[in-house]
Amino acid sequence: MAEVIITYENLYELLRREKYRTELQKIDETFYQDVVKYLQEKTAILESQSKKQSIFASTEVEKTQTQLKNVLKILRELYEKRENKIIQFALFCSRSKNAQDTSTMLPEEFALYSTLKDNLDLYRDGLLNTVLQSRMPSIQPIDPKDLKGEEKTDSLSIQVLKDIPEFVGPDLTVYGPFKAGDHQQLPQMIAEMLVNTEQAKNEST
Repeated sequence: MAEVIITYENLYELLRREKYRTELQKIDETFYQDVVKYLQEKTAILESQSKKQSIFASTEVEKTQTQLKNVLKILRELYEKRENKIIQFALFCSRSKNAQDTSTMLPEEFALYSTLKDNLDLYRDGLLNTVLQSRMPSIQPIDPKDLKGEEKTDSLSIQVLKDIPEFVGPDLTVYGPFKAGDHQQLPQMIAEMLVNTEQAKNEST
């Protein structure tokens, strides 16, 4: 997979598209990995500039500080725009009970979506639907420990289609990194997440 070059300009463009389009926009699977690398490089440049003693150096330091501040602002706004869309998407899917396309979500975002939808389903069924049947609400919150235990018994075999950086699943377990062509036996929820986002194919069927 070709390395994605992060710049202030393309981050701004990603934010612009996310702000003015209704649908969650497709971004590269390694986005967060690439962003962290970019921030580390910018911080290293800033530290190097700060050690120099000259008028030009102080100007460069101020310029880099401003750019870094603006980039962090863009990243926060981009995250919050996508976060809001994912929350609304999870709410819609929970209410409609219809399967929807999640291929534009990053692995970390799909984990957020799955957790939100599972809890929305849990409370809708245990509270609203129960009361509508003239019964007292009965809700048993999902325990991440229970979820983790269940996933160990229900797993799927997949083939990885794209390089996937390390990510944290809904069970708070770290998965990856995986390489294209890898064959993995993963918990069902994690395997389905990768299949639904077109990063892997199911080999269990």
